[in-house]
Amino acid sequence: MAVQRITSRNARFQQLQTLLGNRTKRGRAREFLVQGVRPISMAVEHGWAVRSLLYDAARPLSRWAEDLLRTAGAERVAMAPELLAELSEKADGAAEVIAVVEMPPDDLARIAAHDAFLGLVFDRPTQPGNIGSIVRSADAFGADGLIVTGHAADPYDPKSVRASTGSFFALPVVRTPSHHEVMDWVAGQRAQGCPIAVVGTDEHGDAEVSAFDLTQPVLLLIGNETAGLSTAWRDNCDHLLRIPMTGSASSLNASNAASVILYEAHRQRLSHPRTA
Repeated sequence: MAVQRITSRNARFQQLQTLLGNRTKRGRAREFLVQGVRPISMAVEHGWAVRSLLYDAARPLSRWAEDLLRTAGAERVAMAPELLAELSEKADGAAEVIAVVEMPPDDLARIAAHDAFLGLVFDRPTQPGNIGSIVRSADAFGADGLIVTGHAADPYDPKSVRASTGSFFALPVVRTPSHHEVMDWVAGQRAQGCPIAVVGTDEHGDAEVSAFDLTQPVLLLIGNETAGLSTAWRDNCDHLLRIPMTGSASSLNASNAASVILYEAHRQRLSHPRTA
């Protein structure tokens, strides 16, 4: 495959630049930028479509980068160092390689329900870094997927992808406009014999997380960082749980709260595995 070259701020460079900060254009192009050895390796390992690989035309490449360029089957783009540095958003120079990766469809069918299902909904998050952090915890504790609902930060924002440290490519992340699409999906799974419990989190919840059976199929709801769960989501909860706390804090950061509950679900499932 022939190597493309970018040595000036031409139209192609400007298009790549918009993928960093322009959500609308990312969505239209159906692609986003990924950097770092682990995230790019995870994307390739999990079968994501890598459209292009950008690298420094004047810099000797590591063996990892050379192998990636040789085997990924993506367009190769050699760039002027200063242009690659602009796309890298790093304080200490340019990334060795930046991948342009295709977005998968926002299809709830990507999330598989089963007898030990554990999924999450993040309701109207405002911080992309929190999305990435929750993805990382969800992957670590064996969740099946994350659904981001409502008018929310973009999971494909570079801050989200970086915060996930590669887990973004191992865990399905699906966006939906509202709770309606999710509850229709839940109803469909229940009709097929998977009794998913919709479980919200709130400081005034009816029960503590450790007292609730999280070994059953569960969809955990995490609310907006400031306002918590919307009224619509509260109305669709089967249960509301709280995390017991002492001290002056009344609540946890959304990603911290998600990690606590995910850990508790994982702990229960290790201690009391369900049998078929």
